[in-house]
Amino acid sequence: MSESVFKRRIKIFTDSSDKAQMLETSKNPLISGFTTNPTLMRKAGVSDYQAFCKDILSLIRDKPISFEVFADDLSTMERQAKEITTWGQNVYVKIPVTNSLGESTAKLVNRLSHSGVKLNVTAILTPRQVLEVCNALQGGAPSIVSVFAGRIADTGRDPIPYMAACKEICAAHGKEIELLWASSRELLNIIQAERTGCEIITVTTDIIKKMTMLDRDLDALSLDTVKMFKSDAESAGYKL
Repeated sequence: MSESVFKRRIKIFTDSSDKAQMLETSKNPLISGFTTNPTLMRKAGVSDYQAFCKDILSLIRDKPISFEVFADDLSTMERQAKEITTWGQNVYVKIPVTNSLGESTAKLVNRLSHSGVKLNVTAILTPRQVLEVCNALQGGAPSIVSVFAGRIADTGRDPIPYMAACKEICAAHGKEIELLWASSRELLNIIQAERTGCEIITVTTDIIKKMTMLDRDLDALSLDTVKMFKSDAESAGYKL
């Protein structure tokens, strides 16, 4: 693997709720933390939310892990957040920027952050939302602002100007607020996120597997591609 991989300033988090994947990537020196969410947990077959989280925390103690509330009303979100934060010193509580009715969670974020709860405010897509969240977080506990750059790109918009604007907002509100590039789609996103000033990026295990490609010589990669085509044609027994 290229030495430059180890010199990246940006922190790389694994986005997963698969226990085996999380334990395997926790051994990787390139991985600095983890994020989860209810959707990933459901896909991974997690049936007991609390038992899963506490099991993971008993095994991964030295890297931050974000666990999300799953209530939709703000009062229950607050209760769940206060419970989740007690599970470990490395826990960040994920709070969505709104509930499913579109009601802002900013006041809740403010209360929790200023009571010492480390938060990861998630499902953010616009600089306006970042400003509202940063105003709520300013002066509070260490926090993460997760902007879904990949989903911005899915709409046909270039996420880089959005993320650069979000970084300016976060930086203006204090060093305790870190900007996270979420919903990564490809390895290039790591480079893009670092260039826009993001402190953190979440990646899937599939992207982690591609990290050996970072800064690879393109002529060598071209030759490997030709060799792959040749090998596959021979294996298939193609004739003309």
